[in-house]
Amino acid sequence: MKKFTLLLGLFVVACSMISAVYVHKGYHVGDVAEDFSLKNIDGKMVSLADYKEAKGYIVVFTCNHCPYSVMYEDRIIELQKTYGAQGYPVIAINPNDPAVQPGDSFEDMKVRAKEKAFNFAYLFDEGQKVFPKFGATRTPHVFLLDKSRTVKYIGAIDDNPKAADKVEETYLVDAIKALQAGKNPEPSFTKAVGCSIKIAK
Repeated sequence: MKKFTLLLGLFVVACSMISAVYVHKGYHVGDVAEDFSLKNIDGKMVSLADYKEAKGYIVVFTCNHCPYSVMYEDRIIELQKTYGAQGYPVIAINPNDPAVQPGDSFEDMKVRAKEKAFNFAYLFDEGQKVFPKFGATRTPHVFLLDKSRTVKYIGAIDDNPKAADKVEETYLVDAIKALQAGKNPEPSFTKAVGCSIKIAK
């Protein structure tokens, strides 16, 4: 009986450790993000280091087809207009595998960007190497970094995907303003709401 109890205890501990590993994939607030180099819709490679005057970075994992991403497109454009000019550029990344979701191909990214007159870099995570490092799970999913690429906020843009005029909690804007004031965002983490990232099986 003692042996069974011991084995059961070890099993529970092992399961907890596996669960912990799963839950904590990707960056946490306070981690320093690695730079990356991804292809922009103009065919040029873009990295965070290219933004020489940046005071921080608004990294948004988004895509063409997801209804939530589409609902946020105008708000992301406004974020670039307002905060890109203040040193916090938007860097949008499409993490989806086009073999799973053809509407998120690189060619379709160029079409969508032209239709909506995107004013920010729209990069393709070819080979899906970047989004797992960040720990993005949804589109859209935001990671706000400071000048040193330290992650300061992770989560949703705001609390109302469906209606910009009914937003009550502007999580991302509040986080940016906190950084501008030399403070840490509060909250620094919210749940991203959107479509799951499409991965080839």
